[in-house]
Amino acid sequence: MKEKRASRESKQAAAEGKRLRVTLVRSTVGFDRKQAAVVLGLGLRRIRHTVELLDTPAIRGMIHKVRHLVQVNAVEPGSTERTWI
Repeated sequence: MKEKRASRESKQAAAEGKRLRVTLVRSTVGFDRKQAAVVLGLGLRRIRHTVELLDTPAIRGMIHKVRHLVQVNAVEPGSTERTWI
């Protein structure tokens, strides 16, 4: 039941185009290797690197694991601004 709800929520987020802008603000050095793997899974390569991701439960869970290393901002649906740092 929980899996069905999660997949339904992720489909709704994709349909609505909800996005999050995630920026790495602290180094992963000195933290657990699993956290470094999560940061790489989010697509972040270096400090101050920013990526835009769909707002899904899976992405939210990954962000929660490394919330002390990243900064998260919501992107307005009509915004066409892209950040390539």
